[in-house]
Amino acid sequence: MLSEEGKKKVSMQRQELKGEGLQKASWQSDQPVVSMKQGNSCGEKGLEKVREDVGETSAEHRIGEQMSTKLVSLTLRARKDSRYKFITIMNLFTEEYLLECFGELKKNKAPGIDGVEVEEYEADIVKNIKDLCARMKTWKYKPKPVRRVYIPKSDGTKRGLGIPAVEDKIVQVWAKKILEAIYEVDFCDVSYGFRPKRRCHEALRVLGKAIMTKPVNYVVDMDIRKFFDTINHEWMMRCLRQRITDTRFLRLIGRFLNAGVMEEGKLINTEKGTPQGGNLSPILANIYLHYVIDLWFEKKVKKQLKGYAQLTRYADDFVACFEKGEEAEAFSKELVERLKKFDLEIAENKSRTIKFGRRALQEAESEKKKVETFDFLGFTHYCERARSGKFKLGRKTASKRFGQKMKAMNMWLKDIRNMVVLQEWWKILKQKLIGHYNYYGISGNVKGIARFYWETKKLVFKWVNRRSQKRSYNWEQFEKYLHYNPLPKPKIYHSMYALSSI
Repeated sequence: MLSEEGKKKVSMQRQELKGEGLQKASWQSDQPVVSMKQGNSCGEKGLEKVREDVGETSAEHRIGEQMSTKLVSLTLRARKDSRYKFITIMNLFTEEYLLECFGELKKNKAPGIDGVEVEEYEADIVKNIKDLCARMKTWKYKPKPVRRVYIPKSDGTKRGLGIPAVEDKIVQVWAKKILEAIYEVDFCDVSYGFRPKRRCHEALRVLGKAIMTKPVNYVVDMDIRKFFDTINHEWMMRCLRQRITDTRFLRLIGRFLNAGVMEEGKLINTEKGTPQGGNLSPILANIYLHYVIDLWFEKKVKKQLKGYAQLTRYADDFVACFEKGEEAEAFSKELVERLKKFDLEIAENKSRTIKFGRRALQEAESEKKKVETFDFLGFTHYCERARSGKFKLGRKTASKRFGQKMKAMNMWLKDIRNMVVLQEWWKILKQKLIGHYNYYGISGNVKGIARFYWETKKLVFKWVNRRSQKRSYNWEQFEKYLHYNPLPKPKIYHSMYALSSI
């Protein structure tokens, strides 16, 4: 960690670099009276709110404004002409813009293969940024291989995450902003995840509204097998060329895709895929699936259908709702062939077509059977009736996801119990519970979050009493401790049945 004097020195260096680049940024950018608003599903895509001249401001604030202005100009140009192709992007990789992107990096994160942390890179930020920019201009900059780590998945397998070096993160942040400014105006309303104001709960609301208010009788639940590991680089570049013809920028993206992965000291070449964990990976995935699935479904599939149909995609996980069974089955078969064309495969154990909806519930009740369920974004979706007797879509925490969360909580409590004093890790425990409620606290899932609270409470009692050979509390004493140091109670954070607000 830097000392106070070191932090002051770094701050002065950053201001110096911003001051040097201010004059250059002024003439490189468009008019400062432009824009901005992040895209949403209401048609106002891209960046679009008029900003007035702010007069005398700091160099840091002015550079941030200039960067936003440049992104706005890209968005406006992309919106004005859907066939326009950008030919000059690499000239946007300037010292001041890269420095601004460095300021967005989170500290205390795991370093890449070079072992350099954000604080260490910041100690000589002016020299480092100037050197980075110089190497990019002369094409001596080459992204380092990402360091791969593994995290457990709900099905018992592990997901590989790639951790880029700090320098590569800076370049990726700016490249991501540029790609978002260009492609956000093109993305379809069916896609969610890794997009501004289009998160998982919005996807759940839209899916719920379709099932409860539209003639949905069948659901096609699909999952792409190892999507991020199997993206075809050639197809990826062809997707990018639909909007970008700057060969230098495309070459930079290609270098990131082919940088390789370092695992257990061995370099693994990446002929396909884009490692999860980097800033570029999500936007590249959305661009890829925009052309592979979204446009295909909206422009071709829906035109051939006679009944209602709707697609809801969150990253590589998606659900399609249909009115007619034969059209749902036909879509499933066509999708398999469509994905094969782009070197993608369906995870057969996670993909199926089921009867689902109002009619499926009526038929199941008459035959005294249960309607099949499907999982999406960590929730099990099922059919039920409200107290009034009307059809209602029910949601609860998926059993696999619940088991994964409880296992993670158990391991954390076991590791932390003797690492710091109880009062310190108790604060973190509260944050973990609130985080769980924030995601899983949706209408209809009261029992799910209440169960998580109860099971967590029992685990806390267990591990508090295993801090030493001496038992700390009996249950009555533990309840008394909770009375004076209460844990957050389960709470619903997201209303899913207020259809008028969707």
